[in-house]
Amino acid sequence: MSNEPFRATPYVCTGAKVQKWSNNADQDMATSTELPHNLSGHTVACNRDELVGGIEDVKQLLLSKANLDDPIESLVMVDAIERLGISSYFQQEIETILRQQYIATTPSVYGSYTLHHFSLFFRLLRQHGHYISADVFNNFKDKDGSLRKELGQDMRGLMELYEAAQLSLPGEYILDEAAAFSSKLILHGCSMTHHNCSTIMVTNRLRHPHHKSIAKLTEKDFLLEDLKGMYEWEIPLRELAAMDLRKGQLVYQEELLQVSKWWNELGIAENLQLARNQPLKWYTWSMAALVDDISLSAQRVELTKSIAFIYLIDDIFDLYGTLDELTIFTEAVNKWDYAAMDTLPDYMKMCYRALLDVTNEIGHKIYKKHGNDPIDSLKTTWASLCNAFLVEAKWFACGDLPSAEEYLENGKVSSGVDVAMVHMFFLLGLGEANGGVIHLKDTSKLISSVATILRLWDDLGSAKDEHQDGKDGSYIECYMKDHLGLPLAQAREHVVDMIANEWKSLNKECFCLNHPQASSFKRASLNLARMVSLMYSYDDNHQLPVLEEYVKFMLFNETTKDSTIIYRKENLFNSIP
Repeated sequence: MSNEPFRATPYVCTGAKVQKWSNNADQDMATSTELPHNLSGHTVACNRDELVGGIEDVKQLLLSKANLDDPIESLVMVDAIERLGISSYFQQEIETILRQQYIATTPSVYGSYTLHHFSLFFRLLRQHGHYISADVFNNFKDKDGSLRKELGQDMRGLMELYEAAQLSLPGEYILDEAAAFSSKLILHGCSMTHHNCSTIMVTNRLRHPHHKSIAKLTEKDFLLEDLKGMYEWEIPLRELAAMDLRKGQLVYQEELLQVSKWWNELGIAENLQLARNQPLKWYTWSMAALVDDISLSAQRVELTKSIAFIYLIDDIFDLYGTLDELTIFTEAVNKWDYAAMDTLPDYMKMCYRALLDVTNEIGHKIYKKHGNDPIDSLKTTWASLCNAFLVEAKWFACGDLPSAEEYLENGKVSSGVDVAMVHMFFLLGLGEANGGVIHLKDTSKLISSVATILRLWDDLGSAKDEHQDGKDGSYIECYMKDHLGLPLAQAREHVVDMIANEWKSLNKECFCLNHPQASSFKRASLNLARMVSLMYSYDDNHQLPVLEEYVKFMLFNETTKDSTIIYRKENLFNSIP
């Protein structure tokens, strides 16, 4: 195995043609007619008393660790709770532990910490909005300014150092050095064991660090590889995680049924048969973004409706409309007036009416619940999306690609992220109503970072060679036009670097938005960014194995005892012709 520093190169199939939020030509999720058969609302209820008892047991164990006699174990337990995706039950206790250690720990004692202890301490504090300077990692350097070579013997510490480096902010070069140093030594140490299974698992963990992954997706490997029976609280945590998963499955399955019923009753799929018909995939975005709070059921359902229209309008622009028709449609969306239906071709009318109906209904529900009328912001974001789609349609109709910079600025809007996150912002009750201190404009840079990550990931899958056959173009294609003679491999490497840098910007924006009212929105934004790599992790067979694993685990876990929860493996991720 190479000893070169590990770079988290995205899992993409360079032969896959990917478009915006999805791939219309390759492997994709099941349609509404391919939902798990026999799935119904009559599932066995999760034992509430058992769940409450499990939460209380773990809470008492956590409180017993909330002292400074053994600070490392309390941090390890907090980390385990978060990696298992059950931290929502223990927010107050976790914050108490971290605040205690933050106050009690001074730079003068950092030198006494092991690499593992300090890296974990650093990561958890930053994850929870407590700033700690990256310069403290200079304590692990030797006289010549390099990270000490003997650290290579501490594999657990190196892995935690790599995880900590994922919380870097722009300009923190010590963390860039730490990521390269740790990944190189981890892979070298793994290759020395000559154990293929271990090598694959370590490589997967380097590709999917905790901060950039959905917790539920990585919990199995964490339990097997990190804890290994070292602590008495492992079993209660495992049991609680299992109960929480069962509870979540019942809720998510019911929500998926609501979404599917809504979509089928809308009747658009019958009217636009070439358009994607994938409520499972649309719902997966919402489920992942708002997975940290099981009570946000209505928000997940409503958010999925907006995501469905992002896909639908994308298909109208890509598969149906002439340039003249798309111009008329865009003008109608900008007007946001039912009378504008009369100007549209027949095949667009149903979509346009449904877009206005559903968006107005979502706006009314938000106003009724939170006292904040978001309809102007919702209308604006839909108009911006269609405007961006139309710009792209004009570019590619004339075959004249823009500069990479111009393409990316428009592409961030056409990614649909702004639409989804503006809806999410108001669905979570944020805004100016009732004395709210977080305004939508405060989130613009954060939204931009998530949109950039999605657009660049998407385009990594779009550029199979220098002569792309799709009509959508890609950032890579535009970048290579700007830099004639540049090899494709170098262009892709440039995009990988851009994604890494955008994650640093996203980390920074989360720190800047460090207000209790914004905590749910920040978590959802990070989850949306984390979900991007799953949605575009195509393998060489144009399959989505990582995404498939996540959906099965969250919705259709084979280990469930409920016989009504059955999925058809051959249909879950059918190809779309």
